[in-house]
Order: sequence, then C-alpha cells, then structure tokens
Amino acid sequence: MKAANVRPITDLKNHTKELVQEIIDGSGPLLITQNGKPRIVVMDAAEHDRLSETMSMLKLLAHSQSTLNRTGRLHSSATVRARAMAVLAKAAKG
Repeated sequence: MKAANVRPITDLKNHTKELVQEIIDGSGPLLITQNGKPRIVVMDAAEHDRLSETMSMLKLLAHSQSTLNRTGRLHSSATVRARAMAVLAKAAKG
C-alpha cells in the first residue's frame, strides 16, 4: 500500500468525512494505524465487492483443482459456469 494511503486512527476520528470522500474519489484503500501498527483498511464499497468476487473465484478454482487431483473427474464448462455463478451470487449476498 502506498505510504500516502496510510493514516493514523486520529485522522479517521477527526476527518472522517474528508477521508471517505478521498476514497470515493479514487485515492484507493486507506490503511489505518493505531499506535503505529496497521489495524484496519477502509475502502470503497465497489472495490470491496470486486475483491470479494475475486476471492470467491480463486476459492472455486482452488477447490476445483483439489477435486480434480483427488477424483480425476472433469466437468463440462456449462456446469462450471453454473457453479461459478452460484458462488458469485452467494458472495454478493454477503
């Protein structure tokens, strides 16, 4: 994470509205520190959704590879797409 996107928790407390607007305007995620240590990341909701979808797809890929290694069974692309869509729909719900 860029050094410019690291702020102490006091900045979040004292300048919440401004920091939220910076993030919305595209400054990227903001790492909040407490006592000099990284504690939380604040990011745009759309970016969070993209990251969640990416993680879901990576988990599905890892699971698929594990299943293939274990069973040797292959699935049609239609089946894989349907399962992927179901995982993404579940991730979108929360």
